[in-house]
Amino acid sequence: MSQPPYIAVIGPGQAEPPAEAVAEAVGALVARRGGVVVTGGLGGVMAAACRGARRAGGLAVGLLPGTDRADANPHCTVALPTGIGEARNALVVRAADAVIAVSGGYGTLSEIGLALKMGLPVFGLDTWELDPWRLPGPGIRACRTPEEAVDLAFAAARR
Repeated sequence: MSQPPYIAVIGPGQAEPPAEAVAEAVGALVARRGGVVVTGGLGGVMAAACRGARRAGGLAVGLLPGTDRADANPHCTVALPTGIGEARNALVVRAADAVIAVSGGYGTLSEIGLALKMGLPVFGLDTWELDPWRLPGPGIRACRTPEEAVDLAFAAARR
């Protein structure tokens, strides 16, 4: 029995409506293709991705910074309190086979950096741009649409 791909959807906990709409579309597309959405479990992009996954009948995992499951957004199927604060960003990306970044602040940037250091592919939708001349690896693959990001993430997760 093969495991479904786990796709981390990362982005700010307080996001603008356009970013939330993109994240919700990403979550729904991942779920429709049989993948598992992994997030930090809180609001903004994380809640929108979980909402999309749940509405599409999928699984949405939230790895929480605190110790209380009640802190999770209401769309998490599974809420896992870590008690390690922002250090949980490493767990979010480590749990994934590929990462999709939607918009983002410094927390998102830390997750991108950790994912790239771990050798995970990162696909971006209106997110950080890194200087490719200073990176030891491929960096963030910019995508134009949620469909493109999810297609690339699934292809990378199969490798």
